[in-house]
Amino acid sequence: MSALTKAEGADKALKLSTFNARSETAAKAFTFGNAWRKAQHFVIPAEAFFEPDWRSDKAVPTRFTAADGEPLSIAGLWDRWRSPSGELIESFTMLTINADRHELLRDYHRPTDEKRMVVVLPAGAHGPWLTSSASESMDFMQTYPADRLIAQPMG
Repeated sequence: MSALTKAEGADKALKLSTFNARSETAAKAFTFGNAWRKAQHFVIPAEAFFEPDWRSDKAVPTRFTAADGEPLSIAGLWDRWRSPSGELIESFTMLTINADRHELLRDYHRPTDEKRMVVVLPAGAHGPWLTSSASESMDFMQTYPADRLIAQPMG
């Protein structure tokens, strides 16, 4: 079935964490390369996303919400594949982007680690994201403006 991710290496796929996919490498990734190449886009509605704040030398979970109180729309990919036992598996991932220079997110994660953030789609981008081609996907991989996010430490 050409619409499905190949079952070869499915055991490996089941062991991998697929919560997030790096937008820079998603097209070639084992887990979601097929979904990227087929532009299997979808939007993940969320009240918030969380990142660890390591500025105090310990991880403090931090909740990020939209400053206007509206839900966030996270760019995602979906896929469908058969496990070695023949079970149909549906999975999805949130896309992430480098945030080393983001005015807010650059202060999160371990000091020596690359800073990452989920791709939050701006208002009006849902339809274009859902209908864009694979070659247009990177056009949506932009950091969300820092002044449109609120960070709330949870610990």
